[in-house]
Amino acid sequence: MTSLPLTVGFDLDMTLIDSRPGIHAAYLALSAETGVPIDADLAVTRLGPPLDEELAHWFPAERIAAMGDRYREIYPAHAIAPTLLMAGAREAVAAVQELGGRVIVVTAKHEPNAKLHLAHLGVEPDAVIGRLWAEAKAEALREHGASVYVGDHTGDVRGARTAGALSVAVPTGPCGEDELRAAGADVVLPDLLAFPRWLRAYVAEPAADLA
Repeated sequence: MTSLPLTVGFDLDMTLIDSRPGIHAAYLALSAETGVPIDADLAVTRLGPPLDEELAHWFPAERIAAMGDRYREIYPAHAIAPTLLMAGAREAVAAVQELGGRVIVVTAKHEPNAKLHLAHLGVEPDAVIGRLWAEAKAEALREHGASVYVGDHTGDVRGARTAGALSVAVPTGPCGEDELRAAGADVVLPDLLAFPRWLRAYVAEPAADLA
């Protein structure tokens, strides 16, 4: 039997929110402002890693830090309104909280912008921790005692495994089911719509039986 209170971590981009329209708009705005061509269509197909990794495709190394700062500055004006919740996201968060558990969001995104997204969409986690990617996400997962981490990227799988948390993956971002399983995901669900039922089983049965 899994003991409660349970703490479940969620990734943000392409796990809880479909930020592609907003990020697309933010990249176009940065491109227009700087005069540097950015293929926003391509950029939104590889969400997950830190912003600097994407900016390195478009700017020389000496400009990346400044362009990252500028992107984060203009992001709220362009990216918040167009962004939507992923299917089942609200229900997934509610499922944890209805069981008396805590929800934390651990994301590579700039933390203030992550909080803006969640507030705009009416999702209220217990904590939001930003600017952590892949294995570094384990810092927040351990600090908050998360036993489950849900994400869409192989980096999220690595973060969960580094923290000793159960890795629950959804192939709703750039990584497919086979890739997530190969990275070591303990559980792969088709999307967050399947999460509440899985969670109810998880808290009622030994986790090993559900992997």
